[in-house]
Amino acid sequence: HRATVDTSYNASSMLVWQHFRIPPEGAVPAFLFASLSYTVILFCNLLLILTIVLSKNLRQPMHLFLLNMPVNDLLGSSAFFLQLLKELRSDSGRVWHPACVTQAFFIHIYAAGTVLILTAMAYDRYVAICLPLKYNVVMTYGHVVRIIAAIWLACLLMIGVLFFLFLRLPRCRSTISNIYCDQPTLLALVCANTTVNHAYGLFIVAITQLLANGVIVYTYVRILLVCFQGRQSDTKAKALQTCATHLFVFLLLECLGLFTIISYRVKHLPPSFRGFMGSSTLIFPPSLNPIVYGIKTKEIRDNIVHFFRSRILKSCVRDRRHSSSS
Repeated sequence: HRATVDTSYNASSMLVWQHFRIPPEGAVPAFLFASLSYTVILFCNLLLILTIVLSKNLRQPMHLFLLNMPVNDLLGSSAFFLQLLKELRSDSGRVWHPACVTQAFFIHIYAAGTVLILTAMAYDRYVAICLPLKYNVVMTYGHVVRIIAAIWLACLLMIGVLFFLFLRLPRCRSTISNIYCDQPTLLALVCANTTVNHAYGLFIVAITQLLANGVIVYTYVRILLVCFQGRQSDTKAKALQTCATHLFVFLLLECLGLFTIISYRVKHLPPSFRGFMGSSTLIFPPSLNPIVYGIKTKEIRDNIVHFFRSRILKSCVRDRRHSSSS
């Protein structure tokens, strides 16, 4: 009888949300709130992307690294919100297994990409502040492009192997205990030995965390030493502001990610808490990053203001011409 049940589960391509149940009176407010949140994330990140792409004076290596941040944020938030909005609208309580795997894949790409992009940005600031005379020699356009390509290639390889190891295993369960799909949730559906999967998952987490924390701690310490040893107060203030901005974003991501990882290891935690911590990683950084970098970075802030002012002026001139001609 058990073999028959396992076979039927394996044959089914639909998975069931275990804790995704919203009362009928709360479905519409939840859908509107999720839609508004996703719209804000889309608007802010697309505005940052367009500002960097269309502004000719934003061609420094830092801006090229920063361009990848909203792209990565949109990747992760879209993977989360599109599936969430679909479920809130249909209220079916089910998700197609390939769609669940796809969502999990892009969420893990987003998590790895965020850590590596922040690491590259910290390296760029280290060279700019600690080795200013060598900056133009070290951080050439070709070198920056190679770093960015290496980041995305590393993400694809690490997460690709992670999901290759998962997809080779047989599945005999169909109940998802989370509000979104990720690799630990998918592994819970497997009835085979998952030791290799867990070991590799911990390995890539350890490698990325050691790399990111090592580079960021080293660069911040060196930057702070240069700032306090230097005599130019404006340079010191600008460097400290840069450090504070990066540190805020990095610590936010690290805290949310660390609590999410721990929540999977602690079995007695309620699934709602695990879902809240995981979804916070996909909501708060994509919402705050454009604001933090867009407002705190003077060049980007000035270009955004110039963009809207030029649009408003063009609109006013067009209206005046239209009114005078009529």
